[in-house]
Amino acid sequence: MDPHDRTRLNDMLDAARKAREFAVGKTREAIHDDDMLYFALVRAIEIVGEAASRITPETRAALPDIPWRGIVGMRNKVIHDYFAVDRDIVWDTATGDLPPLIDKLEEILTRDE
Repeated sequence: MDPHDRTRLNDMLDAARKAREFAVGKTREAIHDDDMLYFALVRAIEIVGEAASRITPETRAALPDIPWRGIVGMRNKVIHDYFAVDRDIVWDTATGDLPPLIDKLEEILTRDE
């Protein structure tokens, strides 16, 4: 694996873990009332997507279980359409989509050590 890709996968994992930590003990309703939580989750999602967008095509092809297009698409949505971002979608991404991604990234990074 390209060493830069390994770094980017680690960046994705770190940001996804942070998002998970931010959401611990919170409810879906909290994202509507707590702007700091919302901004923290959005920023973590941005980082995951930005790192994913920089993964080489070869590594992406070797890791087809990662939903690259969806991850980068979510990043683009929160970056470029920030006034229209649905807080519930951010919550669902942080609490529903990122935990399985964390598991996959941990497996990949452990396997390829």
